[in-house]
Amino acid sequence: MTARRRPGGWVYAVLTGVLGASVFPLYWSFVVATRDNAAIGETSPLLLPGGNLAGNVRRVFDTVDFWLAIGNSLIVATTVMVANVVLASLAGFAFARLRFPGRNTLFLLVVGSAMVPAQLGVIPLYLVVGDLGWYGRLEAVIVPALVSAFSVFWMRQACENAISPDLVDAATVDGCSILRTYWHVAVPALRAPAAVLAMLTFMATWNDYFWPLVVLDPNETPTVQVALSQLASGYYTDYALMLTGATVAVVPVIALFLLLGRHVVRGILKGAPV
Repeated sequence: MTARRRPGGWVYAVLTGVLGASVFPLYWSFVVATRDNAAIGETSPLLLPGGNLAGNVRRVFDTVDFWLAIGNSLIVATTVMVANVVLASLAGFAFARLRFPGRNTLFLLVVGSAMVPAQLGVIPLYLVVGDLGWYGRLEAVIVPALVSAFSVFWMRQACENAISPDLVDAATVDGCSILRTYWHVAVPALRAPAAVLAMLTFMATWNDYFWPLVVLDPNETPTVQVALSQLASGYYTDYALMLTGATVAVVPVIALFLLLGRHVVRGILKGAPV
């Protein structure tokens, strides 16, 4: 057995630099959130937190209804995340391990739909939302995003790699229905890919700004990103207020990563060389 090579010092230096470049914007936003605008205007760079975080957070919730925005975003992002994981895993399992006429053609159509710019569907989708009476309601944001072509492609590739055709055939011989085969064979094997898809979907939905701005009422049903835009819409830019809102808004995303991160790491370690 060949000896495992130890990474050199330059590898750790590069990784440290990438980590610092990734974390610094978030840290700087937190530092600004703990200061006032007078301190932000100083010539010396801000590197250490101040003592105004609690006051800035109160100002954020006094300026806009941020609790309502967070609640709406949690409802939308969680519903879209769960729907994408469930529906995409079902579709991916069907495309990868079930035999039916037109399977490859349907899969090509799904993948091809991802190449159509989303902007082309804004006006037709807006008209449909208006006909259904969903303008200003969360359904207008949730329903169009319940499943995506990327999610189906992601889970189909995961099924191809993680689920052996022999296991599916054995379950069929034992008398399992398609749903029982999916539940007992596919679901345990797809935990790591599903966790990654859940994080990507939650973050994409949480950070979505354009479509909620178009179809939701910014006063009655705002999402977090719409509320953040309201913080920056005054006569002057209050950076402390704006970045405090951004810091508060990123907390649920970090919490989800801490919750699902171990599943992602476990999936990576399964594929690591011995």
